[in-house]
Amino acid sequence: MDTTKTKGSIDIEIVRDGKTILKKTVFNGITNAGFAAMAGLVGNTGAISAFTYLAVGTSSTAFSAGQTALIGEISTSGLSRASATVSRVTTTQTNDTLQLAKTFTLSGSATVEEIGAFNAASTGIMLGRALTGTLSLVNGDELTTTYKFKFS
Repeated sequence: MDTTKTKGSIDIEIVRDGKTILKKTVFNGITNAGFAAMAGLVGNTGAISAFTYLAVGTSSTAFSAGQTALIGEISTSGLSRASATVSRVTTTQTNDTLQLAKTFTLSGSATVEEIGAFNAASTGIMLGRALTGTLSLVNGDELTTTYKFKFS
């Protein structure tokens, strides 16, 4: 029997004063709206836009598949939702993983607790969300996020 799964992971790196101070990987949940959007994209139905944006937020509220947005999306200090570099990479099979990569450069201090992938520059559909753990960032830090959705 053939089963299809979608799994998401996010590689996080913080660079301060040219030195890496944190590297870690967290795992996401796919939202109900995200699953529906993927079905629309595969079938070319429903006028669904591709998922090309990343956003971070301040909430440590647990993931729920019914969520449609980050709980506390950040729009200041260089952490506003942004277009990511989008590619397909190989995890197990050729091109089986969608990758969204973005480096945010801080222009102030902020605490990040969540990250999400979206298909619009504002509002839109949230494909997945993950808790990052408390990331305490200061002016000049670089927060690099590499969000991967593996289809297997």
